[in-house]
Amino acid sequence: MASVPSLASTVQQRLAEGLSAALPEAGSADPLLRRSDRADFQANGILALAKRLKGNPRELATQVVDGIPANDVLKEIEVSGPGFLNITVTDEAIVRTLAARAADDRLGVPFTPDAGTTVIDYAQPNVAKEMHVGHLRSAVIGAAMVEILEFTGETVVRRHHIGDWGTQFGMLIQYLIEHPHELDHASDGEVSGEEAMSSLNRLYKASRALFDSDEEFKTRARARVVDLQAGEPETLALWQRFVDESKIYFYSVFDKLDMDIRDPDVVGESGYNDMLAETCRILEESGVAVRSEGALCVFFDDVKGPDGNPTPLIVQKSDGGFGYAATDLSAIRDRVGNLKATTLLYVVDARQSLHFKMVFETARRAGWLNDEVKAVQLAFGTVLGKDGKPFKTREGETVRLVDLLDEAVDRATSVVREKAEKVGLTETEIVENGQYVGIGAVKYADLSTSAARDYKFDLDQMVSLNGDTSVYLQYAYARIRSIFGKAGDRTPVAHPELALEPAERALGLHLDTFGEVVRESAAEYAPHKLAAYLYQLASLYTTFYDLCPVIKPAPPQDIAENRLLLCDLTARTLHQGMALLGIRTPERL
Repeated sequence: MASVPSLASTVQQRLAEGLSAALPEAGSADPLLRRSDRADFQANGILALAKRLKGNPRELATQVVDGIPANDVLKEIEVSGPGFLNITVTDEAIVRTLAARAADDRLGVPFTPDAGTTVIDYAQPNVAKEMHVGHLRSAVIGAAMVEILEFTGETVVRRHHIGDWGTQFGMLIQYLIEHPHELDHASDGEVSGEEAMSSLNRLYKASRALFDSDEEFKTRARARVVDLQAGEPETLALWQRFVDESKIYFYSVFDKLDMDIRDPDVVGESGYNDMLAETCRILEESGVAVRSEGALCVFFDDVKGPDGNPTPLIVQKSDGGFGYAATDLSAIRDRVGNLKATTLLYVVDARQSLHFKMVFETARRAGWLNDEVKAVQLAFGTVLGKDGKPFKTREGETVRLVDLLDEAVDRATSVVREKAEKVGLTETEIVENGQYVGIGAVKYADLSTSAARDYKFDLDQMVSLNGDTSVYLQYAYARIRSIFGKAGDRTPVAHPELALEPAERALGLHLDTFGEVVRESAAEYAPHKLAAYLYQLASLYTTFYDLCPVIKPAPPQDIAENRLLLCDLTARTLHQGMALLGIRTPERL
């Protein structure tokens, strides 16, 4: 079905028509329409227009209002102050627009007209290392942006740039050669993520202790790095075992996060090895990079160290080894050349901003990024504890991600259990809903904060039924679904002829802006705007529910049907909006 024009766009169009009828010399002036607390909308474009035409803004505003023919959308236009227009739309227009949205399986949300291909780089754990709280935000924010962009019609390619290369593998592989059974599995059955990680952890600690205490082992381990980089088959096969074992663990964590990570999308640092030498050659031959003290460097006028000397991006070290920059630049070449990306989106910690600024500028100088192809870092802040300091355990260790998620699910399950009897949930439903509520709480706390800001990880607050939490939204959804269980033969039907109560109007006008908010969240890479919209939707629904009876006391048939239309559209908008954030909405809670 075609997308549904929002009330704002319809009002904008009627105003623009009135403007050009009253003032042909105005051309296609923008009425500058926005939502208002004085009326439904306010337009203040006439002030700028009056300045341009050297006229009196109040007189011009009155002329424009007189030039708008009577219609079924605009109920009242009042000229206020120096020439603002306060606009109230008809109840009929609100109900008709909502009915059109309800008739469409996309809720009338349009596709972006100029959709392209975005490669999103997110969820980047390290091989043979445990995922900790620092890995949470990239995964959660990236997964939400995948859903939001795909919903607007963008072609999205996911990329998980895992840390699967580097000198530490010499130590790990050499240790495995000398202790060949360290990664063997206890049984032939399926291995749990926890089991895989504990053998990797044990091996990492043992090899590190040996590396630090035994010079001869250290020499053998360093020689093994050379074998790995040269692609020696036995060494590569053992390296692959570490990668495979780590994936068992990664996938178990992403599974807990209710996240779909697919094997072909995991392209680690090693995936670009064959391109590194060529990347360096292209940069050097084109003069983008120069040799400095034996290293291949890119210099920038505005990047200087504390000593005032320029700090370069080092693409290749003086010993011939490649740095992160060579890998990141090769990844850009691959994503632009082979994946045909128009946007590269990197969901990466704000502390890496300078590195990516230098990498993107280098890629622009090389011609890999240009006006048609852009790269953006969606930089995120740090996860803090309740005390406002970076989140650590009592022992000062970084918190394991698995422990955090398990605790969130435990807390949420007890919240669900308290209410379960009233709704008549089975034990299976309690356990399942506990997972949806717990994981939803963690994701929502992250996504409801602007990504650039740090946020406090406070589980008590996250699983609270009051305030701006996902469980508040999940309960709002379940409450609406329960109404339909009691509605009998009454169904959602639009009645444009009915007058609306203030709470119905407020809810209806907010429902109508869903498409606009999705578009904005996609264009600005700002999932927190969608989260804020959904929280406001649930709050407006709560007010409507308290003031406008739907089932009891039973209103007249037509009013009940009209209110059921509002209920149905609110539930579907909550469900769709939460799905775009990667959060499930249980039918009963």
